[in-house]
Amino acid sequence: MNIREIAELAGVSRAAVSRYFNDGYLSDEKKEAIKRVVEETGYKPLLQAQTLRTKKTKMIGIIMPKLASSALGHVINGILSVLNDSGYKCILADTQNEVEKELEYLKSFDQNQVDGVIFIATIDTPKHHELIKKIGVPVVVVGQDFRGVCSIYHDDFNATKELTNLILSKGRKNIAYIGVTERDISAGKNRHDGFCQAIKENNNAHMEYYIGDFSRKAGEEGAKALLEKNPDIDAFICATDTIALGVYKYLKDCKKIIPNDILVAGHGDSNFSDMVSPELTTVRYFFEESGVKAAKQLLSLMRRKDNDKSKLLEIKMGYEIVERNSTQCG
Repeated sequence: MNIREIAELAGVSRAAVSRYFNDGYLSDEKKEAIKRVVEETGYKPLLQAQTLRTKKTKMIGIIMPKLASSALGHVINGILSVLNDSGYKCILADTQNEVEKELEYLKSFDQNQVDGVIFIATIDTPKHHELIKKIGVPVVVVGQDFRGVCSIYHDDFNATKELTNLILSKGRKNIAYIGVTERDISAGKNRHDGFCQAIKENNNAHMEYYIGDFSRKAGEEGAKALLEKNPDIDAFICATDTIALGVYKYLKDCKKIIPNDILVAGHGDSNFSDMVSPELTTVRYFFEESGVKAAKQLLSLMRRKDNDKSKLLEIKMGYEIVERNSTQCG
């Protein structure tokens, strides 16, 4: 089969078939006619020939900090739900939370001529901005607000502030926060700042905080250090649900009862958050929807012929506070 034969069977011109395979404009009627013939014949255009002719690889690079993450899994599912129907294939790059690998992959994807990049970012540095400006293909950032770059991110500050106010409304006065590096602006700095702002606005509350990494062990170590410093702590707010699991483990070892003795809350609404006992109060972010929006925005950018930066979108996603048994007592 070739393009001429596909055109004859579909009753359209060869130019229409070419536009169909290269994402050009076509009427719905012609699209359906060509799609039907392609599905019936199993025709697939030769990728190498397409690339030489159109200078398009039909490949999208996705840079992510780690594969073993429930939240990132939802983001990837959202991305693929869009790209799988667009004719693009994806290359996943796992940076293992290493900044230098993020920069290396940004360079590598540019050199290997993918048509676009979705960058699930962890930190925002001048080097990242410099590379993104140099890359010859569109880039969409997910998870961080990269000013001047198309970004899909979450309202971490207000989510944590609202979560902290929920804990304060329970009459708790000695509240501890276990966070992550503030180099991660969203999960680190913005969540910590939201916590501090809520405490600041409540004159009767006392706060403690501990900064670790994203692991369950950090939750255990943080809870231990903070309770040794202040045995009167009556609530823990954690930057992630995984950290909250570590707090659960340490409090159980100390014979502390959640929520009667100490309230616990997390972030992320992970798959296990309603399976632990007691069920964990958490913040639900719309990770899958952020992936959908990122993929749609990238496809839109790749179809544009101009480089007008004023048209780049910065989209702040919403959130929900999901209150469960870990903050309900009495």
